[in-house]
Amino acid sequence: MTNFSYFKRIFHGQHLSSPKLLVLCSLSSGGLIAYADSPSDVVGESKTSVNNQIETKRRKRVLVLGTGWAGTSFLKDLDISTYDVQVISPRNYFAFTPLLPSVTCGTVDARSIVEPIRNIIKKRDGEIKYWEAECLKVDHESKKVLCRSNIDSNLVGSNEFSLEYDYLVIAIGAQVNTFNTPGVLEHCHFLKEVEDAQRIRRTVIDCFEKAVIPGLTDEERKTNLHFVIVGGGPTGVEFAAELHDFVHEDLVNLYPSVKDLVSISVIQSGDHILNTFDERISSFAEEKFQRDAIQVLTGHRVLSVSERMIDMKAKSTGQNVSIPHGMVVWSTGVGTRPVVKDFMEQIGQGYRRVLATDEWLRVKGCDDVYALGDCATVDQRKIMEDISTIFEAADKDNSGTLTVEEFKEVIEDIIIRYPQVELYLKNKHLFDVTDLLKDVNGNDREEVDIEGFKLALSNVDKQMKSLPATAQVAAQQGAYLARCFNKREKSKIEPEGPRKFGSDGRHDFRPFQHLGQFAPLGGEQTAAELPGDWVSMGRSTQWLWYSIYASKQVSWRTRFLVVGDWSRRFMFGRDSSRI
Repeated sequence: MTNFSYFKRIFHGQHLSSPKLLVLCSLSSGGLIAYADSPSDVVGESKTSVNNQIETKRRKRVLVLGTGWAGTSFLKDLDISTYDVQVISPRNYFAFTPLLPSVTCGTVDARSIVEPIRNIIKKRDGEIKYWEAECLKVDHESKKVLCRSNIDSNLVGSNEFSLEYDYLVIAIGAQVNTFNTPGVLEHCHFLKEVEDAQRIRRTVIDCFEKAVIPGLTDEERKTNLHFVIVGGGPTGVEFAAELHDFVHEDLVNLYPSVKDLVSISVIQSGDHILNTFDERISSFAEEKFQRDAIQVLTGHRVLSVSERMIDMKAKSTGQNVSIPHGMVVWSTGVGTRPVVKDFMEQIGQGYRRVLATDEWLRVKGCDDVYALGDCATVDQRKIMEDISTIFEAADKDNSGTLTVEEFKEVIEDIIIRYPQVELYLKNKHLFDVTDLLKDVNGNDREEVDIEGFKLALSNVDKQMKSLPATAQVAAQQGAYLARCFNKREKSKIEPEGPRKFGSDGRHDFRPFQHLGQFAPLGGEQTAAELPGDWVSMGRSTQWLWYSIYASKQVSWRTRFLVVGDWSRRFMFGRDSSRI
């Protein structure tokens, strides 16, 4: 049960709240007029109304942009009684995006993984204002956001409006990154939204229906049934695995005449697929795909995509290769949305590819703006940038050398502030932090000088990795940031973070830390990576995946629907209707 409880933290820092039945009483001018026959009551109610208005004005305005994983997780855990919360998003529902690959193949129905955002926010104790609109511009200087409604312009009223904020939470996700590759927008499918998954599903069925039409040559049938996935990240690998299961468990029984002509290829520019995961998971996935006859082309960069051909270059040989395809799914990473790019130009981050935050998810250069999810990256500070400051803070007697005891007094704060230190210890199988201070021959040293201290930690920063752009990371960041907001006032008096090596005092909060992630690989097998150098792979992990994904649905309605879809698939197979 301990492992199961830990896995349930992968998406959020805590369990989903159960629905609560609330009785709300609102006062308005109409209500006061109705009870005008009782002057004393009117006066009391008027004072209460004024007090409520004053209290509302005192509350800081938190403006959340986006209703994806990061934004919704933040809203579900935020104590809205202390903030005036407003939400802007052009999408009025939350989608459980990790199950989008399942939607593409009929394992799960599209309606089973979406929940109206208003259903989610109405369950909170208090009011969250939501407007279905798109953010056009963030004005950092005046703390305003310009928005535009995407609702039918034939309706009366202006579509544009602006909102002010005290704290801004940017969680609008990202757009597909095509790297300006010719033909991608015209001839490729993407897998970012529910609508994308539905289009892919229809195309897969079309490819099979076209392949069985009389009069086609075998080469034409093979071309129609060659499915290419560009990108070996989590989304691309999950879709390839789900498509393989759909083809070999369901479609080959419905289209037996072409069962030997189906092929699936994964094109990856790097040396391995799932390169943001532990290398053991990457190797396991490649071996699994090889057994399943899924072709993995690593070290290949796509040059262009046409209606029936995809051109690429092999890095090892430098030769150009062209292969025919029936369908291409482009999943090569994420790109910055224009509104975020404009904001980055305002704050001096225009040279970066993605919005940078510190370890507390604060946008660098903006104390009151936070960014999480796919639209931002955590810029983890390197320990070598602060190595001299750390040494001076640890050297209490100013002797110019650091003893083992002095090092032990600061190592806990070092590990919290620089999580790459713990990763380095585990990868080098160092069971005691004092092992870092041993000499090159492995002998204990009673003390080290600044140069020896730098040498001991010189390779630590090589363990730093960028967090993958997945729903699991976004959900964890949303829950983390909500806890920080909830404890904002208390932390000023009782800070819970590590010590500040460059100045006195401690940080208000512990830095954000990634709790781990899943990688479904098809065939009822899944891999999982968790902190502590812990990796799990196989069928047992698949059942944990089922449990976690069912428990992390945002409502009991979607939970029952998803579990029902899984049960239906086990009993009757996947639905192949083209609707």
